[in-house]
Amino acid sequence: MTSHVPPPQDESPPQPSAMNGALPVAAHTRKMTSAEPVYDGEVVDDLPRAVRRAALRRFVSWWARSRSVPVVLKSRQTLRQAAKDMIVWFVRSPCRFAGALSRGVVVAARGWRRWVRVHDYREAAEQAEKLADKFLEIRALSLFRWKLTTAALWSGAAAVIVVDRLYGADALWVTAGAAMVALAITGRRKDGSPGRKAVLAGPRTLTWTMDPQVLVDAFRDAKLIGKDESLRLVERAARVGDGWAITVDLPATRKAADVIKHRDALASALAVDEVQLIVERVRGKGGHAGRVFLWVADEDPYSGPPLRTPLLDVEYWDAWRPVPFGRDARQRRIDLPLVWTSLLVGAIPRQGKTFAIRLPAAGLILDPYTRLYVFDGKGGKDWDAAEQVAYRFVRGDELDHAYAVRDHLAELVAEVQSRFARMATLDDEICPESKITPAISRDPNLGMPITAVIIDEVHVFLENPTREQIGGKKTTLGEYIADLLTYLVRKGPAAGIVVILATQRPDSNTIPSRLRAVLGSRFALRVMDWRDSNIVLGEQMNTRGYDASTLLPSHKGVGILRPDGETDAGADVVAMTVRTYYMPNPQWREVCARGRALRESAGTLAGHAVGDDQRQAIDPASVVKALGAGAVVETEGCSADRLSELPEPLASVVDYLGDDLGPHRREFVPTAELTDELDMEPGMFARQMGELGCRPTRQYVPTEHGALRRVRGYLTADIRAALERAATNEICSHAKTHAN
Repeated sequence: MTSHVPPPQDESPPQPSAMNGALPVAAHTRKMTSAEPVYDGEVVDDLPRAVRRAALRRFVSWWARSRSVPVVLKSRQTLRQAAKDMIVWFVRSPCRFAGALSRGVVVAARGWRRWVRVHDYREAAEQAEKLADKFLEIRALSLFRWKLTTAALWSGAAAVIVVDRLYGADALWVTAGAAMVALAITGRRKDGSPGRKAVLAGPRTLTWTMDPQVLVDAFRDAKLIGKDESLRLVERAARVGDGWAITVDLPATRKAADVIKHRDALASALAVDEVQLIVERVRGKGGHAGRVFLWVADEDPYSGPPLRTPLLDVEYWDAWRPVPFGRDARQRRIDLPLVWTSLLVGAIPRQGKTFAIRLPAAGLILDPYTRLYVFDGKGGKDWDAAEQVAYRFVRGDELDHAYAVRDHLAELVAEVQSRFARMATLDDEICPESKITPAISRDPNLGMPITAVIIDEVHVFLENPTREQIGGKKTTLGEYIADLLTYLVRKGPAAGIVVILATQRPDSNTIPSRLRAVLGSRFALRVMDWRDSNIVLGEQMNTRGYDASTLLPSHKGVGILRPDGETDAGADVVAMTVRTYYMPNPQWREVCARGRALRESAGTLAGHAVGDDQRQAIDPASVVKALGAGAVVETEGCSADRLSELPEPLASVVDYLGDDLGPHRREFVPTAELTDELDMEPGMFARQMGELGCRPTRQYVPTEHGALRRVRGYLTADIRAALERAATNEICSHAKTHAN
């Protein structure tokens, strides 16, 4: 508060001036005295502003969580959408009322006609085959109802005259309005009722945002719900991003998985392209098996200019954090976890496999405490920039390059063994779960950094037919490399090993099933058909609604991601369509140069990047022991070239069983398992296996619930015998050829 004291007044009275024309002023009769101080100020609320804000936040939080508050009043967006819907409803209400009134008149007329003709009684007599006996009764009842109708008409006319005389025309207008409302209610649209469905409708458009009945009709047309079933609205249609979103509950016994599986049929019923429709099951606390979330984009969500990767705007990246991989249809950023898992990328040529695996590689490069093994089977210049940061680097598809990859992988297998041995000696505070931790990976004294094995066009090395003698058994170079990779994928994640592979078609002839089955994350760009998509993403994924063969050729860099870990789309999402970020060669070289500078500053640059290509001395026997006695060669004489010479389906069966074909592994394989894996018709499969000398038998196998069930299948001993016969026949054929 401040005080203002008036200045002292002049005791002498002011003199009027004749020159300036001022009016005369009366002279003071007494002296002026000083007044009391005048205080100026403002009213201040006693409640602090922070307290008011906290109270406001609590009120807003209660408003958003309360079940008593309608959903439309919980956000500005829903309130704005509700206002728009209300305006549209008012604008359309006259036309809708007129249409309902006309349909009500038709329905009332048809109902009266059925009543006056005694239609129900007539149908009952016809079904009982007694129409002739009941003809006179039906005719008499029909005449009686005609008389009632005539009497009702005359009575109604008399009532109108009396009401008009007593109460005037206003009562008649009220009565007519009530009758019109009743007819309009009777004429509401309802499926199956006569006269209430257009014979030829107009073009199908996205009108379910204004009329939810259209969405119900779309589910019925797609055979996702029955004609007598409906949907329950959980969250009304609202704008989310560049599209419409709605959450509904399916009828009892209907599953959200079936909606996802038949997404194409639902998209057709909604008159949109299937790439514009996103269907997800709502899981967790607010969801259940029959709750579905739908999002329909206004246009193709995967078109437009390429997406710039956020890694170009950071100086450093932590490898323990998921790497920015791309965006989904709703423009949510999808980050890909790398530690504790592995990645397989598959597609036909020129669809962006190399650009896809560059993204996780870039995140690892920007962490100076990671170590990179980069092997390029293509032999181009796509990975030249990574040479300046790689601990081990191989480029090319010659035999020497395959041998180098083999030696580097064997070196890494020995390193994994050494890491587990060293972690066993650490105390529980540093290593609590016999797994690598961020502190362990960044401790230079422990020497266990996150190590990534990145192989582009891995099939070049896995299909190498050069014969090898490993652990006293014959195999091929490609099979040995596959065994090394399988060990790294199975046991390496706990020791900080990340395996990233890219290939064109990872089938059983390219990547063995024992390796393909343990790869965690999968990413399938466009492929030729659903079989290739299942090879990348996993069996039966096309039946669950995920088929990479349906992607458009114009969708470069767009694929289906099946993550092994939690993403921004949720931890329970099975798969999602992702448009990957784009990193051309200039930006890729910039990231690699930045990664080298980070390693030079941290003092972690080593290996090939500093010219040190000297391979560590390893014990081959220890590597063979780590892989396992039966892992290097699954069955005697089953190398890649030998498998290609075996008759089908024996070759596919042997490749699928792999280690399980050994004498001390599985004894019995169900026929259903083999036919599902090989995608063969059971009758044809049994006939072909019978020609090879394998006869099916029946045995009891445990089910998921612990009970025993008798199934049809094959003994692995019979399969091994057929394999030996095929090998013997092959040797005999070769001998005859040489004798001739």
